Amino acid sequence: MEVVYWLIPIVLFVGFLVVLVFIWMAKSGQFDDLDGAANSIFMEDDEFDLKQKSSNSSEDAADTEQKQDLK
Repeated sequence: MEVVYWLIPIVLFVGFLVVLVFIWMAKSGQFDDLDGAANSIFMEDDEFDLKQKSSNSSEDAADTEQKQDLK
C-alpha cells in the first residue's frame, strides 16, 4: 500500500509534464502542417522531373546547334 502513496504523485507529476510539453509544442507550431511532410514525397518527384526535362531540353537545343554547325 505504501507503493501507491509514491506512485500517485509520480503519475500526477509525469502527467503534468506531458501536458506542459503538449502546450509548448502547440504554441511553437509543431502541429501547424500535418499533411505537408507526407505530401512532400510526391512534390519532390515532380520538381525533379521538371528539372530533368529542362536540362534535357537545353541538351537538345545544344545538339541541334551542333548539328546545324556541322551542315
